[in-house]
Amino acid sequence: MTTVTKKADKIDRLAELMQTTEVTSGASLWREAMRRLRASKMAAIGAVVIAAFVVIALIGPWIAPHAPTAQTWRGDVFPNRGEFVGMRSGNWFGLDHLGRDVFSRWLVGARQTLLVGVVSMLIGLVVGALIGVCSGAAATLGGRVGQRVDTVIMRFTDIMLSLPSLLLAVSVAAVLGQSLTTVMIAVGVVQIPVFARLLRGSMLVQGGSDYVLAAKALGLRKRRIVLTQILPNSLSPVIVQATLSLATAIIEAAALSYLGLGNPDPAIPEWGVMLAQAQRFFDNEPMMAVYPAVGIIITALGFTLLGEAMREALDPKLRG
Repeated sequence: MTTVTKKADKIDRLAELMQTTEVTSGASLWREAMRRLRASKMAAIGAVVIAAFVVIALIGPWIAPHAPTAQTWRGDVFPNRGEFVGMRSGNWFGLDHLGRDVFSRWLVGARQTLLVGVVSMLIGLVVGALIGVCSGAAATLGGRVGQRVDTVIMRFTDIMLSLPSLLLAVSVAAVLGQSLTTVMIAVGVVQIPVFARLLRGSMLVQGGSDYVLAAKALGLRKRRIVLTQILPNSLSPVIVQATLSLATAIIEAAALSYLGLGNPDPAIPEWGVMLAQAQRFFDNEPMMAVYPAVGIIITALGFTLLGEAMREALDPKLRG
């Protein structure tokens, strides 16, 4: 089995597992899911981590003790001689190679990291959802012509899935040029085939439901059936994937910034940029790299924990 087939089957399986509109207790899908989420320790930990990250990103620039770009202590560090200033009063995370306060840069950089992650995910979600809706609607209600359209669209998404995500992101970023917007678009493009195939698979499962057959029997127009019946009941796996994609987007955006494809102004704090700048001085001052790396890892872990908890809460096999 090829890599792209494994990816596609995994996405289709996720769409299939989550499709049910009612549980045996009679409670609605989302009410039952929320009950399971509230009882999940994994969801609680993920939510706390995400909440802390969002709060830091929102208020970081206002609580930062120093200007993140000010080289106030330039005379205290000598990077050419490997002499740095570590943790001390007034500089909780020490100073970087230009005499800037690392803690202030870390706080402000959280906002850039959140911005890139959210915008990238939204790009992938919106474009991928549009493709998925077109493909799913064509396959479900389009007859033979619709199935051919679905086949063409899915082969295109399979081609995108066959490419390693980071390689695809780097290729897009290299074509568009170095900028923060480029990173957002590049990471968003990577997410498009995942959302497209996931929503299409979910709609295929819903397309065979009794309520769709009833809507057809009543003579409802196909567009109305798709938009008011099939699509709303197909969104649960997409919401889960959006949470998981935030973790992936943050890591991949940091990787692009690390490779020098992010914001062209290195003075603007961003965790991936801070990590790249610290690489040269890792032997002498490894903590410069540890702080942004820990921020990236913990934040991605928070989104992953919450996403996995949501997947389990919405999985019909795990409800009881």
